Amino acid sequence: MGNRDTAGVIAPPPLIFGAGLALGGLVTWFHPYPIMPWNAAVVLGFFPILFGLGVIFVAWRQMRAAKTSIEPWHPTTAIVDTGVYALSRNPVYIALAEIYFGITLIFNSFWFLPFLPLVMLVIHFGVVKREERYLEAKFGDEYRDYMSRVKRWI
Repeated sequence: MGNRDTAGVIAPPPLIFGAGLALGGLVTWFHPYPIMPWNAAVVLGFFPILFGLGVIFVAWRQMRAAKTSIEPWHPTTAIVDTGVYALSRNPVYIALAEIYFGITLIFNSFWFLPFLPLVMLVIHFGVVKREERYLEAKFGDEYRDYMSRVKRWI
């Protein structure tokens, strides 16, 4: 019936963010509502996307160096608590939110924004809280110590 040594997240986080973008895009299709002049929006949109991709790349490299998976549907074999993981326990989800915001700017539509808080609620309860329960059960005091030193978000 599948591997039980996982966090049991409700869906892959990129899919959750993609669902919010799809809903925002659908509303935008029928009711465009630009945020700013198009050229400015496109230029400004690249910065959060590049920042988010950079954070994800650094996080991936850290997880790979620790010989553990960045994907929450695979078993975790180590707690990574340095680099970007010393700043936040969830740097990849923050980075995905940055990318979401950048895409909002590039598409220059207000209608993506109301879905971001909903996406973050799903990430919080359907992914992060499940990951925390899993990691605390698997690593015990090592993970509780990490939780006491590093904030969940920022």
